[in-house]
Amino acid sequence: MGRGGQARTQFWMFEASLCVAVCFLLLATQAQESGTDEAQRVMSLETIWNQAEQQQDTKALENLLGSNFIFIDVDGSIQNKAEFLEAIKNRPEHIDAIGVEPGSLKVYVYGNSAVASGIYREKGILHGKAYLDRGRFTDTWIKQGTAWVCVASQSTLIGK
Repeated sequence: MGRGGQARTQFWMFEASLCVAVCFLLLATQAQESGTDEAQRVMSLETIWNQAEQQQDTKALENLLGSNFIFIDVDGSIQNKAEFLEAIKNRPEHIDAIGVEPGSLKVYVYGNSAVASGIYREKGILHGKAYLDRGRFTDTWIKQGTAWVCVASQSTLIGK
């Protein structure tokens, strides 16, 4: 199961077009920002990512992922950007809700890179059966010009 089956952060009911518009608005900011502002930008991009993933909006996701993006899934399998996007587009599960456990999302900024981690819950239906997953994730973001892109993501299931 790809990240689509293991996604995280708060569930928001936005249209995919709104997600893309917000993403571009955040990426277009030219002002000099503090580490806290940059961390907030990455947190916002994490939310946009998960909204787009739930809605299977691979065009929005393509803008958030670096060209050499890698994803390590809960089973240890690895996907590159093209494989990840294909898995989102053709996933076997239907995601009803994605959310982050309150207070668990942390972003640490190191110059032009950032690490985001937290605990997510995902609820949906897979092969006709309801599921509820809980896991930890770590995403690595780099800043290219004024845009942040995720270059690596990893998920691990944890107890309910």
